[in-house]
Amino acid sequence: MNSSIQPPPRLLDQVRDRLRAKHYSLRTESSYVEWIKRFIFFHGKRHPRGMGGVEISAFLTHLAVDRQVAASTQNQALAALLFLYREVLAVEVPWIKDVVRAKKPRRLPTVLTPVEAQSLIAHVDPHMALIVRLLYGTGMRLMEVVRLRVKDVEFSRREIVVRDGKGAKDRVTLLPQSVIEPLRSHLDLRRAVFDQDRLAGRAAVWLPDALSVKYPNAATEWGWQYVFVAQGFSVDPRTGERRRHHVDEGRIQRAVRQAAQQAGIVKPVSPQVLRHSFATHLLESGYDIRTVQELLGHEDVSTTMIYTHVLNRGGRGVVSPVDRM
Repeated sequence: MNSSIQPPPRLLDQVRDRLRAKHYSLRTESSYVEWIKRFIFFHGKRHPRGMGGVEISAFLTHLAVDRQVAASTQNQALAALLFLYREVLAVEVPWIKDVVRAKKPRRLPTVLTPVEAQSLIAHVDPHMALIVRLLYGTGMRLMEVVRLRVKDVEFSRREIVVRDGKGAKDRVTLLPQSVIEPLRSHLDLRRAVFDQDRLAGRAAVWLPDALSVKYPNAATEWGWQYVFVAQGFSVDPRTGERRRHHVDEGRIQRAVRQAAQQAGIVKPVSPQVLRHSFATHLLESGYDIRTVQELLGHEDVSTTMIYTHVLNRGGRGVVSPVDRM
């Protein structure tokens, strides 16, 4: 018997390998693996190859009926299972007709008033203030800000290039004039940290889409460094390398919530609310919806249209007859 023969990789390891080969983010990888594990345990630890559309329908129906999950959560679970069958097991799953779909409620986004936004920024932790100003001033998503690279800040053109945004698309948004000098000062300090890391031989940063193979030196170049980084080093769970990662998004979320409490804002406030506020305040200022759509990176203008329903003019700008009395 040849003891050198290696056993085939476990199913979840195959899933991780395929996700990484297709350049999915670490967050998506963790989410997909968790949903696949839950699917397997729901069906008594049966191997997915022995299951199919019926079992997937039963699991998704369970999520909607018994667990009463949001529609977006159910859709994420379905995406994970379709990835498993199509990309890992190479099994085409027919369209699932009998699954009970979680209802997707139509809710208006929470939006701060300009005064509330100003008060929130005034109360935020000084270490997070620049990031929060960028969230409100550019309309970027939280992960787009924390993953921002030095090379994608265009001071002369007052632009920020958002790489690999939602839907794996690039776009350009504005760089607010009031943020330019604070951001320059921050990058001066960031450069000093980078220079220290480079002298210590620890300046390498994670690169997407196998760019580290195509450009071997890029990982230690200044332009590829994260603008906002963690204070210390951490181990990359995919490669085992120890390096300085971008700032933890959880710190920003906590800073925004604490600032809202200190400012006396009773609305539930998150970094996403700052993006909603950015869009709404631009529309209030008279900018056309197509411009706002491009800045936000929405594929369809109908997505941007939701902000027209929360403008401070109320009722589509109609003046109530009682105000004419």
